[in-house]
Amino acid sequence: MAAASVVPLSPLPLLNHAAQSTSNLISNLTTNLKTQLQPKDTTFDPKKHIAFTPPTNILSMSDLKLKDSPLSSFAVSEPFRLFSPSAVQRMREEIFQPQVQKYQVSSNLAAAQLRGYAKTEAPFTYQAWTSPEVLAAISQIANLDLVVAMDYEIGHINLSSPVSAKQDGQVVADIQAEKEKEEEEEATKPIVDWHTDSYPFVVVTMLSDCTSMLGGETVLRKGDGTTLKIRGPEMGYSVLLQGRYIVHKALRAYGGSTERITAVTSFRPRNHSLPDETVLTTVRPVSGLNLLYAQYTAYRFEILQKRLQDQVRAVSQAGEFDVGAVKRFLSESVGFLGMMDRQIVEMGLVTVGLVDGRGEGVGGRGSL
Repeated sequence: MAAASVVPLSPLPLLNHAAQSTSNLISNLTTNLKTQLQPKDTTFDPKKHIAFTPPTNILSMSDLKLKDSPLSSFAVSEPFRLFSPSAVQRMREEIFQPQVQKYQVSSNLAAAQLRGYAKTEAPFTYQAWTSPEVLAAISQIANLDLVVAMDYEIGHINLSSPVSAKQDGQVVADIQAEKEKEEEEEATKPIVDWHTDSYPFVVVTMLSDCTSMLGGETVLRKGDGTTLKIRGPEMGYSVLLQGRYIVHKALRAYGGSTERITAVTSFRPRNHSLPDETVLTTVRPVSGLNLLYAQYTAYRFEILQKRLQDQVRAVSQAGEFDVGAVKRFLSESVGFLGMMDRQIVEMGLVTVGLVDGRGEGVGGRGSL
């Protein structure tokens, strides 16, 4: 689709991420963007706002020396263009509305995030990620029909301020040389540390101008223990990752723009018969649990309902009752409900901001 003309973005203030709280970070960004927050059309127009170009390269799980997941052999895409500049501008305007600040969170994995705001505060963003055209583009890359995991996970925002030599004395003069020392991993501080995602697939979209910015890659841990860097997307570009099954982290960026903003939207298969190994370990401590639990429970019950309907048809139409098949379904359903029970932790037992990035094991009994 043809891209719209480039919309210039106002620069955001340079922030020392280590020294400022999440509240100050988002507040300062919002204050600087007030001139951009004038009322505008919030209607998402696929013809105007989608600029999809398929990725030039896609890696499989075997390319990473990993076994295929129960869902797909797909692993990760190269960055691909998804949204036009005007779409990116609308999304930026929405996330820096003053009323969105109440959705800010932080954790041991990431210092500044916005979560759960899209459905009520960001109509353009919500329409974009739920549009049939965007879903079709993402599904095309994954070679699997995907839907948004749930409304709460639309447009999750990670915010950071790239490190500059003037602002941090620990940054060496030759940043490029430091970047090339891949074996000295501790010298490269991540924005989001090692983890697996809660949901099967994630799309990471860049909402900042990354011109002249170094770093910012996503690092994947391969099956043989080595790592692979996937270059960060440019503004309006995205990367699709089967993040539930690949250990990864996001590296800090250096130089360039005074801010780095990525939007992460999570996806799951539309087909209810496929395994759903979603866990809430990485999102539970940074979410409004009333909404998170309600949406998680609703979509899981819908999956179970459809599976039960399939079984009703199967046993009604069978000439001979298949004891083994029914018992297998019952066992899988008990496991499915047990998985849900483990995710819905009593609210008083959830430690806010403390994320276990290891997640829960995949591929075992009870994960379907």
